[in-house]
Amino acid sequence: MDIIEILKDDYQRFPDNQTYSIYAKDVYFEDPVNRFTGVDRYRKMIGFMGTFFQDVNLDLHGISQSGDTIETRWTLSWIAPLPWKPKMAIAGRSELKVNSDGLIVSHIDYWDCSRLDVLKQLVFPVKTNV
Repeated sequence: MDIIEILKDDYQRFPDNQTYSIYAKDVYFEDPVNRFTGVDRYRKMIGFMGTFFQDVNLDLHGISQSGDTIETRWTLSWIAPLPWKPKMAIAGRSELKVNSDGLIVSHIDYWDCSRLDVLKQLVFPVKTNV
């Protein structure tokens, strides 16, 4: 299976059973709240999300590769562990760089909103079609 197909499968299962073997040991990760190096730290961050938040979903809207760059568009949603159980979501994109061994060496997430916009969702939760 190629890396694009693996990523598609990982997005469908997120945050469970991710394929960490597609990442270099010293992968660089960055998003608006985190910046670190190492696949072990990446694994811990994903594990935290899966245990701390409820109903975590990562919907993939698009994925493409050009040379050593993979770009994805997605929406990450979850329920915050608060008594009123606010539904939260972040739309964004990822830019992944792949080395000559086919491993992801850089994973940078860009959000379509600010960190403050995300925090506001604790008071004004995302509307769902229920």
